Amino acid sequence: MLQISSHVIIPDSEIEIHAVRSQGAGGQHVNKVSSAIHLRFDIAASSLPPFYKEALLKLHDHRISSDGMITIKAQEHRSQEQNREGALTRLRVLIQSVAIPRKKRRATKPTRTSKERRMDSKTKRGRLKELRRRLE
Repeated sequence: MLQISSHVIIPDSEIEIHAVRSQGAGGQHVNKVSSAIHLRFDIAASSLPPFYKEALLKLHDHRISSDGMITIKAQEHRSQEQNREGALTRLRVLIQSVAIPRKKRRATKPTRTSKERRMDSKTKRGRLKELRRRLE
């Protein structure tokens, strides 16, 4: 079971985990072991509350496919168990990230002082360029 919050728990049966061979350079042992982990999680078929499902499907993340499947590949460690834990942690963090409400942006205007400072710097820059000109 994957604990998301105090009320939300994902059963292991909803998380599909496969061990695959890691990419990259390696030694003599690399072609014999499958230490990387492919984790797949179907958002629509899961037991997550509707709020989480909608928020995850709206999220623009490369790990979420158009049909609502989360795919995570973990291969940072040499151990399959450590990669499995890493993949589950990344899934937990992804799901928890949608539960935090985003702050609405409040439109602001630049202050009068900041406008004056900007205009002064532009004037100063213009004078400097003017001094570089060749006299005729």
